[in-house]
Amino acid sequence: MSAIQVEKLKKEFNGLIAVNEITFEVKEGELFGLLGPNGAGKTTTLNMLATLIKPTSGQAFVAGFDILKERDKVRKSIGMVFQEPALDNYLTGRENLEFHGMMYGLSRKEAKERVREALKIVELEEFADKLVQTYSGGMKRRLEIARALVHQPKILFLDEPTLGLDAQTRRKIWEYIKKLNKEKGVTIILTTHYMEEADFLADRVAIIDYGKIVALDTPENLKNILGGDVISIEVDNHQNAKKAFEKLPWVKKINQENGIFYLQVEKGEEKIPLLIRIDQEEAGFQIKSINLRKPTLEDVFLHFTGRTIREREASQTERFRERAKIHMR
Repeated sequence: MSAIQVEKLKKEFNGLIAVNEITFEVKEGELFGLLGPNGAGKTTTLNMLATLIKPTSGQAFVAGFDILKERDKVRKSIGMVFQEPALDNYLTGRENLEFHGMMYGLSRKEAKERVREALKIVELEEFADKLVQTYSGGMKRRLEIARALVHQPKILFLDEPTLGLDAQTRRKIWEYIKKLNKEKGVTIILTTHYMEEADFLADRVAIIDYGKIVALDTPENLKNILGGDVISIEVDNHQNAKKAFEKLPWVKKINQENGIFYLQVEKGEEKIPLLIRIDQEEAGFQIKSINLRKPTLEDVFLHFTGRTIREREASQTERFRERAKIHMR
């Protein structure tokens, strides 16, 4: 059974298409990832599904309820952790959670019991009665996840749940998210631009770019689309190297980023000696470094969009700057 159904969902802001007629389905009990760069439309999608903004067109059902016609029922069925912190620093962790419970109409007794259980899940019991302003970034994120669970939602929305956290804290948050999904059976949809996060957490991943879903499958199946291995080569003359690589019949695809070529090949360990044996002097380039690895979701994104997420975010930043300059003028 579907927890979320989305059909041709679209959102425009003053002529700018943020989400462009996307369609996907999230099954009950699934951990579903929306992977893409900043500005791809991930947060806008979550905000529409959470009934915070209205779509321009299309339809969606969350927990079986229409996001346009049954907004209150949708909101009662979901928990949400926003990208930006939304805690009261002048309350304790426990008080933040109890207030949230009362907002959802829980009795004082019921709220206290739910809060106790939520704090246990995220291992914050010993810090529950300390002011939130004394919490670390990771503790605040865990508290926000706990708060989203107090009313026992069927579906949990996590918008960039580990943004800005260090690697160790991020890994800890991943463990809590996995635990909620596998042990508690909570359906989770999360947005992220961290490749390793989507790979580690998600049962299925939708890669989104410029408001469109360009690929959707399990992380393993997405990586298998590329097949074989990825050889990355740094050279001194890009034009000559590209001509030489294009002549190799066993190179399935060539991508290039920041002066580094990424060659998709089968049995990469056998192909590296062949690359080194190319008469580089005659071909007019020199190999500066060479590396072999298995495909990642970054390679999948590059395969479908022609850019890495880092490049895409850099270009997005430049566009925002240009718009800001125009606006200021």
